[in-house]
Amino acid sequence: MIDTPSVDWLALSPTLALLGAAGVALLSVLLPEWMRKGVAAVAALLGFAASAALAGWVFDESSTRELLLEGTMVQDRLAALAQVILGVIGVAVVLTSWSDRRRENNAEYYALLATAGAGMAFFVSAEGLMTLFLGLEWFSLCLYILVAFDSERETSLEAGLKYLIVGGLGSAVLLFGSALVYGATAELGFGAIAAADSSSDAFLYAGLAMILAGLAFKVSAAPFHMWTPDVYQGSPTPVTAFMAASTKVAALVVTLRILVTAFPAQADTWTIAVAVLAAISLAWGNLGALAQRDVKRILAYSSISHAGFMLMAVAANSEVGTEALLYYLVPYSAMSVGAFAVVAARERELQAPVSLESLAGMGWERPYHGIALWIFMLGMAGFPLTGGMFGKLFVFSAAYDAGDWWLVLIGVAATAVSLGYYLNVVRWLYMRTASALQVAVAGGSPPRDSALDIAIAAAVTVTIGSFFVVQPILDAASDAAAALPF
Repeated sequence: MIDTPSVDWLALSPTLALLGAAGVALLSVLLPEWMRKGVAAVAALLGFAASAALAGWVFDESSTRELLLEGTMVQDRLAALAQVILGVIGVAVVLTSWSDRRRENNAEYYALLATAGAGMAFFVSAEGLMTLFLGLEWFSLCLYILVAFDSERETSLEAGLKYLIVGGLGSAVLLFGSALVYGATAELGFGAIAAADSSSDAFLYAGLAMILAGLAFKVSAAPFHMWTPDVYQGSPTPVTAFMAASTKVAALVVTLRILVTAFPAQADTWTIAVAVLAAISLAWGNLGALAQRDVKRILAYSSISHAGFMLMAVAANSEVGTEALLYYLVPYSAMSVGAFAVVAARERELQAPVSLESLAGMGWERPYHGIALWIFMLGMAGFPLTGGMFGKLFVFSAAYDAGDWWLVLIGVAATAVSLGYYLNVVRWLYMRTASALQVAVAGGSPPRDSALDIAIAAAVTVTIGSFFVVQPILDAASDAAAALPF
């Protein structure tokens, strides 16, 4: 008899739902051509929605932390909450993609989107170095293809090549670091690594540094951010929205989990390293954004800056820091997807890349999109009546409680600098006349894109709602933070 591990299908259901959706999307190629896009898109939409709902069920059922599959994965509220956020992001991105002028390969596009989501859902449940690497490669390979999916555009192919090379390097660094950690401890599980008596082993510290560097590539933290502006600019805009939000969620949750669970004895070292990464990201992201004219590149540097804010919470190494990070991810994901959705709408209208100049007059011509982008920019800057304000306050509070007052000062200065480019976007929306628009609108007024407008409305609702409904989000974040051994 073969001794097989017991499988908790409920814990795996968020991942399995997305894999099932990807399979249905692929099978849509067997249908008549006029049905393919609709079936594939609906399959991906229902897959992400089902994944979020199942993850919410797992969250309710996971009162304790439980190891699965011989200790290689974990079922806890931290993973479940991350999977809920990933599922909601996926729904919004599918709606944003709905009206893309893609003549063919729709089945493959939505199947890859769902498969990437499944990989991220698997990734946030990793409890060992092997499953961590498998999950990382699972969703990364899908993203490499999605970035280059608009094969008729040179910028998309170039972005795909850059992401493949730099992402492959990041994965190789993480894998080699994992090998060093295994060599020092002879263990793959996070808890077993922490229990191994090798706190002074040089190989362990070298492996920890390389794992942190590999995850920093995915987080887009400076100085490992070099791929981010070019890849965000060249990718299809819905793919950029998916990467900007979901990759941050998955990579930051896993970074927090592995550092706290596997390397508690090295906390004095890695907290300083993460704080330095946060400071560099805050400085580089905000200063770099000031010089940009392309809106997607501005949002890319903004993403680097927000990685710095969220890494402040990781560096706090506390339950309060974990709660701050999980809260921050909610409005950030909404603002990021929503901003790129507005950019996608403008791109489809102009049939050209969106620069600051091409936003001129948009606030008056397209009031719905203009007001939405205005809200997202103010939210990213941390203005009141948006969740971005409380997100930054909670992060600053966690960093101050941890004694990182110098990092709080850098964060406040970075926020002040960020006003220069966030408010500049708003200025271009409303303080230039429509006659300043340099690129003629293709075909006059564009047709109404109801699916994209629903995604934008949902993003606005979460951005503002997270300001008024703080306590329920914090309660869920507190339950999730209790899963880590602080």
